[in-house]
Amino acid sequence: MTAAAPPPVPPAVPPPPAAPPRPSREPRDTEHTRPWLRPTIRIRLTLLYGGMFLMAGIVLLAIIYLLAADALHAGSGVPFHFASDAKVKITSEVCPVIENLEVDAAFFRQWYADCLDLQRTVALDHLLRRSLLALIGLAVAAFALGYVMAGRVLAPLGRITRTARRVAGSDLHRRIELDGPDDELKELADTFDEMLDRLDRAFTAQQRFVANASHELRTPLAINRTLLEVQLADPQASPEVTQLGRTLLATNERSEQLVEGLLLLARSENAVVDRKQVDLAEVADRAVEQVRAEAEAAGVRLHGERHPAQVLGNGVLLERVALNLVQNAVRYNVPEDGWVRVGTEARPGQAVLVVENTGPVVPAYEIDNMFEPFRRLRGRRTGSDKGVGLGLSIVRSVVRAHGGTVTAEPRKDGGLTMRVFLPV
Repeated sequence: MTAAAPPPVPPAVPPPPAAPPRPSREPRDTEHTRPWLRPTIRIRLTLLYGGMFLMAGIVLLAIIYLLAADALHAGSGVPFHFASDAKVKITSEVCPVIENLEVDAAFFRQWYADCLDLQRTVALDHLLRRSLLALIGLAVAAFALGYVMAGRVLAPLGRITRTARRVAGSDLHRRIELDGPDDELKELADTFDEMLDRLDRAFTAQQRFVANASHELRTPLAINRTLLEVQLADPQASPEVTQLGRTLLATNERSEQLVEGLLLLARSENAVVDRKQVDLAEVADRAVEQVRAEAEAAGVRLHGERHPAQVLGNGVLLERVALNLVQNAVRYNVPEDGWVRVGTEARPGQAVLVVENTGPVVPAYEIDNMFEPFRRLRGRRTGSDKGVGLGLSIVRSVVRAHGGTVTAEPRKDGGLTMRVFLPV
């Protein structure tokens, strides 16, 4: 009787990853992107009290004009009369000249009244022109001063908005830390900072839990896989035991895929900080080569034109996006004469990855459900041998972490057209 061989040592499982470093790359500030194309609060406040000042100036100008007209009219009476005919000499530059003429009193009174009317009109026109120039100058100064004052008043709100925008990109380490008087804006900023502190602690705890849980889950799965492989390698094992071992090994492999998918899904929820230049065409080529053997076994033809398309991102995560899309396109295809087209192209401001395939007809109302974890076509949960139901969820999560979008459109003859848009 031979002694049993000692159990093999399971492969080493890598320790849980360390906490991600604090991001050092400043996100793009879009606060000043075409500010005149939308009615901001600053512009509305400027127009409001600038317009009110302008209306007040118009009313004031009208009052001054009426008062001046009344004053000139009250002083327009002739304060003297002629007792007899006399010679007069007119030196006014406005009234008609009467020089060295003998005129009677009636003629002179009429001429004098006309002269006063003309002088009053000239004086009012002169007053109006100068008042309008003064009003225009004051209006320009009011709008400029109002814009500056509105900017100073709303500066704390702008700081809060910029911080919230950066936090929306999963940069939870930033704080507003608003200085100044203890008013409503500072109270709002302090409340926002407290909320960010709680969120930061919650996300850090979640990342630590995911790392520890994945480590603890992968260790027993790796041990089980090793034991099953050793048992299957035993030539004296009965066929029943061998079949049971293969079934358990397939189940164990599926559990390992599920753990890896959950870990990647949890990690990809955060924005990608360490970005490098990545050619989307090269990423798609690697994904196609990895799936080529599976596609040939299933009778699916792979083709497509992949043009260079540079993006800023994480090459490993982007390769996982392309791999998941191509694998889904191959696995969910028609049994005969199926094909998958994988293409890339560069567009102004973005790069596009397109994965199109033949396959079953997909209703449009099922598209959103396909991106949910553990969901498949027609709402079925995980239960087939084609995967663990996390492929498209991981795709959407990784694409969002890169600031992009992913869309799916059903083809008329069956299958889907998946498009991934990534900013360059």
